[in-house]
This record gives sequence, C-alpha cells and structure tokens, in this order.
Amino acid sequence: MDFDVPAPDDPRRFAVRSWLAENPRPSPQELADAGYVAPHWPAPYGLDAEPLEQIVIDEELAAAGIRRPHNQIGIGWAGPTILAAGTEAQKERYLRPMLSAEEIWCQLFSEPDAGSDLASLATRAERDGDVYVVNGSKIWTSGGHQSAFGILIARTDPDVPKHRGISYFICPMDLAGITMAPIVDMTTAHSFNQVFFDDVRIPAENRIGAEGDGWRLAKVTLANERVSLSSGGTLWGVGPSTHMLLDLVRKRGPVTDARLRQRIASVHIESEVLRLSRLRTLSARLAGEAPGPEASTQKILADEHGQRVMGLAQELVGAGAMLTGSGPEGGLPSSAHLGPTEVNTDTSQFPGVEPIWHYGFLFSPALTLGGGTFAVQRNIVAEQALGLPRDINVERGKTWAETRRPTTGESSAPR
Repeated sequence: MDFDVPAPDDPRRFAVRSWLAENPRPSPQELADAGYVAPHWPAPYGLDAEPLEQIVIDEELAAAGIRRPHNQIGIGWAGPTILAAGTEAQKERYLRPMLSAEEIWCQLFSEPDAGSDLASLATRAERDGDVYVVNGSKIWTSGGHQSAFGILIARTDPDVPKHRGISYFICPMDLAGITMAPIVDMTTAHSFNQVFFDDVRIPAENRIGAEGDGWRLAKVTLANERVSLSSGGTLWGVGPSTHMLLDLVRKRGPVTDARLRQRIASVHIESEVLRLSRLRTLSARLAGEAPGPEASTQKILADEHGQRVMGLAQELVGAGAMLTGSGPEGGLPSSAHLGPTEVNTDTSQFPGVEPIWHYGFLFSPALTLGGGTFAVQRNIVAEQALGLPRDINVERGKTWAETRRPTTGESSAPR
C-alpha cells in the first residue's frame, strides 16, 4: 500500500472539513451517525473506509479539536466480534450506543487460575430453558465498575476438549448475582476489578455465535485487542505517545548527552516502524483477513517501545520524576484523556492535574503483561508464524522439520 499521507488538498479531506463546518461541535451521537467513530466498520455503522481515508479522518478531527467517544473495549474488541458473528438484532441493539459511548463495555475473559492458559477457564454457564446460569469469577476486568455490558466467555460443556466447550456471551453488568471487588494498582488508580458470578442468569439470546464456538470468537476478540493495544503509543494506545515525548524534548531545550540523543532518535525510529506496520495490519483487516500472528508481533514491539518511552521521559527529569504529579512537565492539563482509568489526582500540590508521565512510568511494566503476556505473544509468533514446535524437547538427532512430519496419519505441527 501507499504509506504517503494524503495531501492537504486531497478531496477526502474536503468532505470531512465540510461536515465539520456544518457540525463544529459534534456530539458523540452525531460523530457515530456520520460514521466517524469507527470509519472502517461497514455501513450503516461505519464508512467502509480504507486505511488512508481513516488517516484523513483522524487528522481532520484532530485539527478541529474533536475527540471521539472513548469506549476502547466496546469499539475495539466487542464491536468487531459482534460484527463478525452477531445476529442482526444484536448488531442493531448494541453497536450504535457502543459507538457513541452511551454504553461502556468491559472484557470478562481472564480468571484467577486461567490467565496465560485462558482456555482452562472454569467459569460455568449452564443452560436452563431460555437462560444460561453463570457461576465463577473473572479478574483484571478493566473498567468493569463503569460498564453497562461485558463480553464474557464461559464453559458450557465440560465433557469435551477445553477449546470446544466454551461459549461467548454479552453480559449486562447490572444482572442480579454480579458483584465486584476493586483492584487498586501501584499508581493508586482503580481501573481493574475482580468480578464474581453467583447464579447469574443471562438470556440465551445474548449468546454470540453457536454454543461451543466461543474459543474461535475469543481469538477474534484477542487478535483485535492486540491490534488495538499495539497502536505504537503507550498505555495500551491511550495517553502520551512518542510525538508527545519529542514535544517534551523540544520544550526542555537541546539534549547535550550523546547517549540520550541516540535513545531519542531510536524511539522516534521505532515509532515510525510501528506506525507503518500497523497500517499494513489494518490494510489486511480491511481486505477481509482476520488478524493473525502479526498482531502479536506488533504488540511485542509496541509494548517494549512504550516502556522505553516512559523510561526515557523519567530519565530526562531525573529522580524528581518519581514524585507524584511531577513528571517531566508536572503532569498534563486535566483535559488529557486516560480512557477508563481513574487516576488519583486529589493532591494539594497539583490540584486538577492528571500526572500522566508519573502515572505512565509506574504503569508501563504492565504493558508487557496485559492483553497477553510478552511470553504468550512470543509463543504465538514462534508456533504460528515461524512454524516452530511447541515442545522444546526435540528428539536428539532430528531437525525441527523432521519432528513435525506426520508419523501416524496426524500432523504433529502446532495446532
């Protein structure tokens, strides 16, 4: 694809500018109705936009100071899954209020005893007439306390191989029997929760796809999640990114340390590589290809890039960066957006300020854990992209290729 940004006089820009002239302060609903929230989605929810058209829309909205409704899990993960496998009734019911952020979504996948091995989940959903009765627990549920709905995977058949007995549900978060325990991280933010299900009755019409098809759909969600989280910035695609770090460097004046200059240049190069790689991934998705192991490759690179950005920002200011609300610039205005995360900004020293750099430095170790750990992502790339065997104990004297050849009529290649 052509990676050149469309020119300022590109006709696609005029269409967006004309709409903005008529809607200078669009509401979330107006943005959603115009197809500008998720322009790559199919009509009537989006514009079937190609990658460069999406870039045009992004740039024109940013130039006009327009911010899209924030509903990352809904728009980025739940929405594509509903589009792929939901009924027409489900699409009509959930997608429009999702796009306008009228209804916020969360993800109910990980469990206390099923993190990296997600398919070993123990939460049960037993059919009882027109409902499923759900019992179990989920953990690391970002924004669960602020959400109207969650995407839930639960075991509906314990008597088949673990990947085949899972189903996928839309779970209203106000159902009787759902309780939550907040998880406060070291940034003092309450963004995570543990969610408990005690005889929660979910209507059968809320199941997405066929019973037992949940693992396949979960992989669709996880692949979209990894594409979304690997946007090339930090904090899982929200918060400060590389260009903000470079702006910070410019404001602070010349960097005389040659080692720091080289690190800044390296971060900029990484950012550009990630941007171009993400456009390739986006192009493949728009061509009808489901995200594959390349999403894991992108996430590996983006997570570590984000950690380097935050570490570099901390180093630029020195030990003072460890003080809450300090950071390289003492934080950013309260208009800075951190998504669903609630940041503790109640300090007398920095009232009304979101200490985003300080927060980001403390949060950045989680980048390589959330959304699939760095080890899980490398396994996916090794097995699915490189064709390496799952078992590292290769038989002595045989090559990897030889150990993967069928010996009993079944391939021993990774499934």
